[in-house]
Amino acid sequence: MSDAAAANGSPSPAPTPEVPATELAQLALEDEPKVSFSDQFKAFSKFGDSKSDGKLITLSQSDKWMKQAKVIDKKITTTDTGIHFKKFKAMKISLSDYNKFLDDLAKTKKVELSEIKQKLASCGAPGVVSVSAGKAAAAVDRLTDTSKYTGSHKERFDASGKGKGIAGRRNVVDGSGYVSGYQHKDTYDNAH
Repeated sequence: MSDAAAANGSPSPAPTPEVPATELAQLALEDEPKVSFSDQFKAFSKFGDSKSDGKLITLSQSDKWMKQAKVIDKKITTTDTGIHFKKFKAMKISLSDYNKFLDDLAKTKKVELSEIKQKLASCGAPGVVSVSAGKAAAAVDRLTDTSKYTGSHKERFDASGKGKGIAGRRNVVDGSGYVSGYQHKDTYDNAH
């Protein structure tokens, strides 16, 4: 107990366990601040346009945003967004008009407006798209599978698929003095 607490006769408060700095850093990473729909609107309206002030968004910026948020899919296409966007007869529209655009799109396509807005708000910063393994991985796997090699290419790899190096690419001449077709090298002394 501290001297002041002992003098007053009251017990000191229990010490709070200190959280290590590494745990605090981890918590800070996990608890990302939620970004609002209007913040995302500003970010995507500036995306790809260095002169934009974030108050107006174009159709292409809107489509990029919707593709990143996975709003554009089999049910809602870029053709649909183009039709509904052109109803405003402007190249760029404001946030209030964009809300009307989303409302009209949701009603026409029979999708919940709140679901669209939630996806748009939580899709992340512009341009940040998760990268998948891609289709090339399957082609590379097929082309690098040494068990499917034939002819002289097959000779470049051992049974485990590991390359033999220079021995697999060139016919190395055996300079030991034995004839090339002789199969029992180093066995003469054992037989006699």
